[in-house]
Amino acid sequence: MLVNAWDAASARIVESLGFPAVATTSAGVAFLEGYADGERIGRDVMLAGVARIARVVSVPVTADLESGYGLSVEDAIATARGAIAAGAVGMNFEDGSNDGADLIDADLQAERIRAIRHVADETDVPLVINARTDGFLKEVGAESERMEEALRRGKLYRAAGADCIFVPGVSERGAIETLANNLGAPLNVLANAETPSIAELQRIGVARVSLGSGPYGIAYGAFRNAAIEARDRGTFASAAGRISHADLNALFEESP
Repeated sequence: MLVNAWDAASARIVESLGFPAVATTSAGVAFLEGYADGERIGRDVMLAGVARIARVVSVPVTADLESGYGLSVEDAIATARGAIAAGAVGMNFEDGSNDGADLIDADLQAERIRAIRHVADETDVPLVINARTDGFLKEVGAESERMEEALRRGKLYRAAGADCIFVPGVSERGAIETLANNLGAPLNVLANAETPSIAELQRIGVARVSLGSGPYGIAYGAFRNAAIEARDRGTFASAAGRISHADLNALFEESP
């Protein structure tokens, strides 16, 4: 289970709670830097955020790197090399095009995944490629066809060198079980309020669960509520839920 972090403090909190790895959220890093989600942040700024997180933790870091900041094979190679240089040992790589509602051509995406695997092999870094397919999330095509396409793409990406297949936008138990039973690869799902419990997901064969930008949204929801309370009621009860200054400071006194 991966609780996605967006900055050094959130990453240290995740590590301090005993999680064996830290994942980044591309949306959270983008928002932190003042960009909307959807690759507007650019490769270099995103990788700087990943490096900042990797620097302060001693557990493995897997980076959400969207669709590679460009659609060419060369873009995929540059992003993979940058991820490794930033200290990541895993990366999310999605096929949802940021130019519109369509998905990247599946054969091209498979070629890009093969190139990423080659980068990992030649640099001797066992990079975990979490290949994401976005048909459900982006509601591409007819609803009745999305499962078939997700399975087709997942199998193609696995054959190209992906370690895990990430299918966000699916939270119904039956659909998740269909994916887990038919992909022929470890399945990653994106958790939301409707997602079955970890115990149930384990029973139906899910290998990996990500929280995505959810924790970032929760944190800023609490911030907004504190601001509204101060503005509208002139009270400060929300401060009772904060992490103390001493505890936050201690995160970095103990960091690598």
